[in-house]
Amino acid sequence: MSQHAQDYTPSEREEHQAMHLLPVRRADLPFLISLALIAAVYIVLIVGILAAKVFYVELPLIGEVFTNPGYRYAVMLSLISCSVTTILSLWIAVPAAYLMTRVRFPGKRLVDAILDIPIVLPPLVIGLGLLMLFQTPPGAWIQQYVRFTYAIPGLILAQFMVSCAFATRSMMASFAEINPRQEQVAVTLGCSRSQAFWMVVLPEARRGMIPAATIAWARAMGEFGPVLVFAGTTRMRTEVMPTTIFLELQVGNLGMATAVAVVMLITSLVILVLMRVAGRGMRMM
Repeated sequence: MSQHAQDYTPSEREEHQAMHLLPVRRADLPFLISLALIAAVYIVLIVGILAAKVFYVELPLIGEVFTNPGYRYAVMLSLISCSVTTILSLWIAVPAAYLMTRVRFPGKRLVDAILDIPIVLPPLVIGLGLLMLFQTPPGAWIQQYVRFTYAIPGLILAQFMVSCAFATRSMMASFAEINPRQEQVAVTLGCSRSQAFWMVVLPEARRGMIPAATIAWARAMGEFGPVLVFAGTTRMRTEVMPTTIFLELQVGNLGMATAVAVVMLITSLVILVLMRVAGRGMRMM
C-alpha cells in the first residue's frame, strides 16, 4: 500500500489493490500451481472436517437440539452471551486501540505486550487465573454483590477475556489505516481532541468495527477452556454449546455431540455472513 492509499475511499482502495496484482504468465504456472497445492492441503482438511460433521450427523438429532429444553437452553445462552461479550469487547477495544495508535505514553510497549497475554496464554490458564482472582480480595468482595464463579456473569467474563484481546488488535489495525492528518486538521480548525475523535476518527473507524465484532463473536462462541474452569458446565445454568459437546462426549453420546457441533457451525456461519454483509454495507456508505 502506498503512502497515499489511506486517503482512498473503500472502492478506490480495492481498485488500488487490484492494480498491484501481477499478471499470470505461462512460465509462472508451475510455481503458482506448487503454491496452490501446498495451500490446498490446509483447505482440504477444513472442508473434510466440515463434510465429516455434516455427513455423520443424523437429522432427527439436529431437531432434538431445538426441541429438548436442555439443548435449547445451551443454544440460547450461547447466542446471548456471545452477543453481550461482543458489545463489551468493542466498548473496551475502541478506546484501547485509539490510545495505542494515537497517543505516546510511558510504558506503552509494556501495555502492548499485556494486551497480547490473553491471546498467547493457554485458555485453561486464563480460566484458572479468573478462578483464583475471584477467590481472593478484591474479587471475593465483588462476589458478595455479583456472583461470577459458576454463574452466567462468569461465563461472559471468561468469553470476554479472550475476545476483547482479538477485538483490540483488530481495531488497532483499523485506526492505523486512518490518516492522522484528518484528525490534526479538525483540531487545527478548533475542534477539541474529543470532538475530533467523535466526529472524524470514529466515523472512519466504524468500518473496522464489523471485523472486530466478527472475530470477537467467533472467539466467544468457540471459547471452552476458561468457561469450563471458571463458569462450569452446569445443565440449564452455565451450559453453552462448546460445553454441551464436551458433556455429550464424556458420556459417549457422539451422535448428539456431533448434532450440537453442526448447529453451532451453522449458527456461526449465519452470524458471520450477516456481519460481513453489514460490514460491506457500511463500506459503501
